[in-house]
Amino acid sequence: MYATYDDKNLYFLFKCYNDRPGKYITTSLRRDYRGGSNDGISVIIDTYQDKTNAFLFGINPFGVLREGLITNGGEGRQDYSLSWDNKWTGEARILDSIWVAEIAIPFKTLRFKDGTRSFNMNFYRIDTKYNERSTWAHIPRNNQIFNLAFLQEVTFAEPLQKPGANVAVIPYASLNGYQNNLSGGTESKEQGGGYGIGGDVKVGITPALNLDLTINPDFSQVEVDRQVTNLTRFELFFPERRQFFLENADLFANFGGRNARPFFSRRISIARDTLTGQNVSQPILFGARLSGKVSKDLRVGLMSMQTAPVEEANQPSLNYSVAVLQQKVFTRSNIAAIFVNKEDFQYNDANPGSFHYNRVAGLEYNLASADNVWTGKAFYHYSLEPDNPDSTYSYGVKLTYNKRHFGATVLHQAIGNNFNAEVDFVPRRGFQRFSPEVNFRFYPNGKVINRHGLTLRADVLYDYNWRKTDHKLSAGYNFFLQDQSFLFVFMNEEYIYLKYPFDPTRTGGTPLPANSSYTYKYASFMFRSDQRKRIYGFANGSAGQFFNGTCYNLGGNVNFRFQPYGFIGIDVQYNSVKLPEPYASADLFLVGPRIDITFTKSIYLTGLFQYNNQIDNFNTNIRFQWRYKPVSDIYLVYTDNYYASDFSPKNRSLVFKITYWFSI
Repeated sequence: MYATYDDKNLYFLFKCYNDRPGKYITTSLRRDYRGGSNDGISVIIDTYQDKTNAFLFGINPFGVLREGLITNGGEGRQDYSLSWDNKWTGEARILDSIWVAEIAIPFKTLRFKDGTRSFNMNFYRIDTKYNERSTWAHIPRNNQIFNLAFLQEVTFAEPLQKPGANVAVIPYASLNGYQNNLSGGTESKEQGGGYGIGGDVKVGITPALNLDLTINPDFSQVEVDRQVTNLTRFELFFPERRQFFLENADLFANFGGRNARPFFSRRISIARDTLTGQNVSQPILFGARLSGKVSKDLRVGLMSMQTAPVEEANQPSLNYSVAVLQQKVFTRSNIAAIFVNKEDFQYNDANPGSFHYNRVAGLEYNLASADNVWTGKAFYHYSLEPDNPDSTYSYGVKLTYNKRHFGATVLHQAIGNNFNAEVDFVPRRGFQRFSPEVNFRFYPNGKVINRHGLTLRADVLYDYNWRKTDHKLSAGYNFFLQDQSFLFVFMNEEYIYLKYPFDPTRTGGTPLPANSSYTYKYASFMFRSDQRKRIYGFANGSAGQFFNGTCYNLGGNVNFRFQPYGFIGIDVQYNSVKLPEPYASADLFLVGPRIDITFTKSIYLTGLFQYNNQIDNFNTNIRFQWRYKPVSDIYLVYTDNYYASDFSPKNRSLVFKITYWFSI
């Protein structure tokens, strides 16, 4: 590996040796490839040297690029996102027994303090022929390969200066047509179309502080969510995919704990129709976000978004604002504060039933030791609204110890009965949670098993009268094989006390009664095959008791890769829920064929088809993308929804969109 720089770019040259016969592996030619089944080189750059946040740039032997953001120190897979896009270049070439790559990363793409003399970096290579991962800075095996605790310092010959004006204007224009057979909650048909004009502006206030502006943003090109069969009593979490909300997203999104997030950006532009009770889209008029570092140890985040009124849903124009401060302490830890405000600035006291405001304030301490052995957090959040009741708090404490052969986590969390953060992801309130977990890991020197280990965990919930409402006890063993496949097996016991009637099938059948309790046991497993093969897949399942009946579940996917042009696959979930009369039983199917074709490294076609009889829906999402210039795209997106029972149409839309990145 060779590295150099000038006043505009960082440059890297990689020579990757491999004398084994066979082809290198790539999922497709699509930008932002992911997974240990792809050959490639990745560069991690921590410009702030806080070992908490970093940029990632990667290239594979076919010249496919990827860029992303690493947050929260790179503790887990959820802290690594490839949804972020920016300008940089790279090329690769395959030669005899070697492949080489060159990349150039503009300093304008990075965020750093003016006068910086060094960055923290790491480089890692995935070699599928040898099934080997190698890193420049040593990463202990019990950590993620992109963990930031172990980065090494790279010093520049001269201090880095501000790379000139750093302004990007990204306008878009779109045309759309739609047909809605469910207009106004009836079977009447509504159809039409129109056009949209808007865009984003990115301004580098300093090399470390960025201002993002958006006017009439459009997210029609974002791929639809993968559907999941839901047999729980609560809402499921789906991650943010919209580009405007992604850069420095950890500043806003990492507050709270499991199912206790005081701010969740996907709530913005979603309103509830007061007539039908259904969620409706509420367009964003404009917004701004200021984020980055104002000093070596202090990060700030300010965001404000204004939505348009939706008269047919009786929703006013709403403002969503968030303010965040994060002060680094010790080597990798920080203290952070957040304030979230959702408000109707035109609220009229003459209409007391209308929405006025909802606010949340919170403090957190995030712990990360220098060697990453100890991590954790402690937080306290408080919600405020007119005529604020009591018990409007949320707090939690988590501590994790992680060594090569042993790991342990203890967690305590509580959410008050009346905690109400309307821009949150808090699917459940009025409980106290206690969750210990221990892991034992073993690393044999064998040709088949790479590592194996035992996991014991408990999750116990009480209400505020100290009545136990839930528990889940699990004991499992895992095997990771040398060919990258793995197998997990678990034995589980669950206890649930129902405060309210609940239909476990969620199909509208006779619910189980309120104030009833159930204890049931079942076995579960997860398996993933060798992803280097042309045909590979994942499977999971469970079998055993379920409330006062049984449930047999089998799911997973099978994929066929026709390298390097893409893959076809199918996701399947089957749940057979059998409860005694008169309660609801159901056979629930979720089938999702997928196709991803990359004609070139800049022209892509994807198709996702989802049949889900639990919600009586069949969805199609077909998306064509041409990246005709760096970070400039043309999209053509078709989406429709049908009733799964008889395939009569619900709605459909067709969108054409073009974007262009102007650097000033």
